[in-house]
Amino acid sequence: METMNRPRLQVMVKGKTYKVLEVIGLPGMVMPHHHSTGEAVVMVKKGEALLKMCDGEHKLGKDSVFIIPAKKEHTLTVLKEFKAVVTMPVNAEIQFI
Repeated sequence: METMNRPRLQVMVKGKTYKVLEVIGLPGMVMPHHHSTGEAVVMVKKGEALLKMCDGEHKLGKDSVFIIPAKKEHTLTVLKEFKAVVTMPVNAEIQFI
C-alpha cells in the first residue's frame, strides 16, 4: 500500500461558475507534477511553499496570491506548515502527470 505524502486538497464550496478548494500541507510534503484544466488563483493563508514551473520557481508565502495558467504543469513543495485557498472554474480538473 502506497503512503501518501501529499498536501490535502479538499473542495470547500462550489458555485455555478467557480469552486474553492483548500490545500493543507506539512513541511516536506509534495504535490507531484500536475496541471489544472482551468486557470487557478492560489491565495496563501499560512506558511510557505515552493511552486516549480517550467519557466521558474516561485516562493509562495502568507498573504501572497498567484495565478497559475490553465494546463501549465507544476509541482508544489511545502516548506513551512501550509494552508491556501484555490479558486478555479467549477468544471476544471486537476490532472496528475
